[in-house]
Amino acid sequence: MSDVNDPLDTLDDAVAATAFRRLVRHLRHRHDAQNIELMGLAGFCRNCLADWIRDAGYDGDKASARELIHGMPAEEWKATKQRPATPGQIEAMEKSLSMNKPDLR
Repeated sequence: MSDVNDPLDTLDDAVAATAFRRLVRHLRHRHDAQNIELMGLAGFCRNCLADWIRDAGYDGDKASARELIHGMPAEEWKATKQRPATPGQIEAMEKSLSMNKPDLR
């Protein structure tokens, strides 16, 4: 969802798509940036991006959307790239999520 008269809405779709793909490729490369840390800092993660592409009209199911974003099946990503979350990371994530606008949850 966008704010009324948000200049972002004037951004050419091709430019936006290119930037989105660059963001996803960056996150695929930066496995050290854990989802829980992204959630704690910014209130979104790779899985959120997968949900957002489905909300935007992607025809695939949740698993295929996550595979698209992660660059591999989500279960493989979890097994090979994801570290266990610490209590502090979970607390930071919960606090960060509480600051999200309702349409971004």
